[in-house]
Amino acid sequence: MDPTEKTSPEQIIARTRSWLEKAVIGLNLCPFAKAVHVHDQIRYAVSMASTPQELHDNLISELQKLNEADPKEIDTTLLIHPFVLTNFLDYNDFLDIADAALEDLGLGGQIQIASFHPQYQFAGTKTDDIDNCTNRSPYPILHLLRESSIERAVAAFPDAGEIYNRNIATMRRLGHEGWNKLNASFDRTPAMKWNNEKQKN
Repeated sequence: MDPTEKTSPEQIIARTRSWLEKAVIGLNLCPFAKAVHVHDQIRYAVSMASTPQELHDNLISELQKLNEADPKEIDTTLLIHPFVLTNFLDYNDFLDIADAALEDLGLGGQIQIASFHPQYQFAGTKTDDIDNCTNRSPYPILHLLRESSIERAVAAFPDAGEIYNRNIATMRRLGHEGWNKLNASFDRTPAMKWNNEKQKN
């Protein structure tokens, strides 16, 4: 699916949620994701921004909302932005701006930003290395996480430091053919109704 196509927020969320369920949780790429998913504590925020400045403004708003929200209601936020920073190098450069916004709001040490992108590429890898798929998502995403939640999750998983290596091994077993089939399945998910307050507000 070309992210520049006219796509509704419902479709964007449905595809992202499918990726989360089938890849992130299904392949156990993040053992912390299942609990917040099952308890409906993930906010899916779709940014319709077409410029980095618009996305910056959306990011500030989402950081404030997450900080002010009850963690039992919203533990983490996926800020999905399909129409801006679709080039990974541009996206990667924006991460410094995103971290600066976090500090400007005085939220350093309270919230951190993780990165996912359709073209994600780790330093030192080739574009087509299967290892990169651990952080490849249907759309560019800024993942806003509470530091306190990360600390609790790490404490519950003593081998958290091995997650990266385990994920690489999972991807290499899956291979490009397996990943491409899984990736194609994200498009076959029915759109969810746009009526969840955690998505609208």
